[in-house]
Amino acid sequence: MESPQSPSPRRGERTNINLTVSEPAELMTFLLTQLPHKNRNNIKSLLRNKQILIEGKVYTQFNHPLRPGQIVTVAASRAPETSQYRGLTILYEDVHLIVINKQAGLLSMATNKERDRTAYGILSDYVKKENPKNKIFIIHRLDRETSGVMMFARSEKVQRIMQENWNSTTKQRTYVALVEGVPEPHQGTITSYLRESKALIVYSSQNPELGQLSITNYNVVKSNRHFALLELELETGRKNQIRVHMQDIGHPIAGDTKYGATSNPIGRLGLHAEVLAFDHPITGVPMRFDAAIPKGFLSVLKEAN
Repeated sequence: MESPQSPSPRRGERTNINLTVSEPAELMTFLLTQLPHKNRNNIKSLLRNKQILIEGKVYTQFNHPLRPGQIVTVAASRAPETSQYRGLTILYEDVHLIVINKQAGLLSMATNKERDRTAYGILSDYVKKENPKNKIFIIHRLDRETSGVMMFARSEKVQRIMQENWNSTTKQRTYVALVEGVPEPHQGTITSYLRESKALIVYSSQNPELGQLSITNYNVVKSNRHFALLELELETGRKNQIRVHMQDIGHPIAGDTKYGATSNPIGRLGLHAEVLAFDHPITGVPMRFDAAIPKGFLSVLKEAN
């Protein structure tokens, strides 16, 4: 499969159309104005087929409000259907990358204790069905009990490009966490230096000589008396960073007994990788992938205050 928006399309090949919003408008009105050869039914079909993107993210609501300066993309072809496997869903794939939504409970890679039931193992089998010589390469990891967006490379070259340029090519890495209590203030930045012990527990310090600089930005988006849903933006990507930083501010992640939690309302760790946005390592095209917040996180917050 070819990657989308190839820089040099072949003769006769359809390409994506990028439209710049100049004044506030609803999506349907804007598209009818910009695409005079399309009628309302044509545009509804484009929306239904997930061919309309705003700033790289698919939107299907015809009345979504637009702001000046936004880029609306009309994709040349409908979005591919996601592929579901036990433990993960393939959100996107091309000849360079595979992006998945990993479920909680699935290891990213093999360990000494478990070698087969991993995201790596499932995807390795998947690509070998096409060609036994095919391989995949891990770019970054999620903890076993963390769900959400995760990415693999289909060559060592792409793996190396992504890992060596991670900070410059990764535009957004957003997590959501269900934590015990409600942080005050509701918005803030946590900075510390993290190091891992021989017992595989990560410790936080304010001494630069005792670990790697780690920065987490948080924002409370919903709460009740007992729990809060936080949106977290990472400026660094250290092992167990969010989990340790939540413990640091006295609001450990629900279900995270390793780092101070005393409750487990959803039967799993309350941490989810919601958004991953980056520039494609080969084409340079902006990419964005979202994994919806697990319903269990939200149901806890619906309980009476």
